[in-house]
Amino acid sequence: MDEKIYSLLGLCQKAGKLVSGEFSVENAIKSGTALVVLISLDASENTKKKFHDKCDFYNVKVADFGSKEKLGHAIGKEVRTSVAVTDAGFAKSLCEKLELQL
Repeated sequence: MDEKIYSLLGLCQKAGKLVSGEFSVENAIKSGTALVVLISLDASENTKKKFHDKCDFYNVKVADFGSKEKLGHAIGKEVRTSVAVTDAGFAKSLCEKLELQL
């Protein structure tokens, strides 16, 4: 199941519907463009808390998933602690795979 999620993230990246990196993801949450945020399981506790709190405040779905290396590799980049999906269709599909309520 994890591989399906990673390949979906790759598709999002190719379609230009994914934002990655702490600064960009934070801006996407604040601007309302982020629909689902993923934070790597091996991110620091401080980073996880920051994103969970921000997502709760702005009413954005958030999940802890994967490792920094695998998240980065899935989207063709270096290690990534956080990614945000900005497309409703991709977000719906991702939520179904992660069993989140959208």
